[in-house]
Amino acid sequence: MLLAGESWAARFEGFQREAWRLETLPQYLMPQEAEEIEAWRNGARVNPHDVSNEYTDRLRRQVTEGRSQGRVHIVTQPLSEYLRFEFHQYYAAHSLAGEQIRILDVTGRSNPLEGVQDFWMFDRTEVVLMNYHPDGRQISREVHNGDVSPFIEYQRIAVAESAPFEEYVKGLDV
Repeated sequence: MLLAGESWAARFEGFQREAWRLETLPQYLMPQEAEEIEAWRNGARVNPHDVSNEYTDRLRRQVTEGRSQGRVHIVTQPLSEYLRFEFHQYYAAHSLAGEQIRILDVTGRSNPLEGVQDFWMFDRTEVVLMNYHPDGRQISREVHNGDVSPFIEYQRIAVAESAPFEEYVKGLDV
């Protein structure tokens, strides 16, 4: 089953305990980000402490409800332009709003999750595969109909092998 629109948004309102994502690509080409990226290239920067939008408001609400959202992004250095943008414009604010963001840097070492595709997992019972072209353009979101236990293990490995976002970016020019 493919997910879009309201059925996709409902996953983020309906989970009971945890929504978690693995990101594996150095860039995601989302048309709605084009203007923000261009502004960032031209020097526009957000103050992560001042960001308040639908996403950060939802994260804050989830925290008060005892629900968590997290992710691990697998990266290599040097960081892509998109990752520098994402770290500064999104991750810093999202982390402050309560998202548990971690970075798995595989520069100079083997990737413990080589070949695992992007996915979201909700309450460790439902997995949504995120399908992308190699350049980061999204193809679709697809509910995984098989066993979720491999994805629970991928999450365990990703968290164990990664560093909290705030620690990872200390000393980096992002």
